[in-house]
Amino acid sequence: MRRPAAVVVMLGVAAAAGLAGVAGAAGPQQQSVEWTLSVSNDSGRLAEVPLHGDSFAVSYRNSIYGTVAEERYEVRPDGSYLLVQLAADQMAVLEEYYAVPGAPEAAEPPDRRQWVADPDPARPAAFTRLSLAATDLGQRTVHADGAPPLELWTLVDDGDPFVTLELKENQ
Repeated sequence: MRRPAAVVVMLGVAAAAGLAGVAGAAGPQQQSVEWTLSVSNDSGRLAEVPLHGDSFAVSYRNSIYGTVAEERYEVRPDGSYLLVQLAADQMAVLEEYYAVPGAPEAAEPPDRRQWVADPDPARPAAFTRLSLAATDLGQRTVHADGAPPLELWTLVDDGDPFVTLELKENQ
């Protein structure tokens, strides 16, 4: 079920984060926001997440293992994003579901997940637009430094749970 109040709150948080970045831009430790992750569907834009850095992640509850996994992306200069790391709470998700070529390693604190692994370099996954099912069961969530987690499943109706992630360059 679509929850419009959640969308308004998240857009407000994203706008406030953007304004805070502008207000503090004079400080030497502030980092400019070059990219915004836009979340949309057939109804239009649902939310935006300013990226403070060159990466973001999407976590979800794996339907086979029932535990949380995460795909981590790096923003490329051309506006695409590349899968650079996989992470999971259960090692089997990495070994069996993703079939990573190397052995998963224990994640370093304060990582959100227990295990990490590199994706298969023989099959690079680069995107300019990525369509995802944002279901209540999967609980897909976007994670970006400097922004609160964005729960994608709260933005869509259960009957049409698909969203598209696309980078927008800030002007």
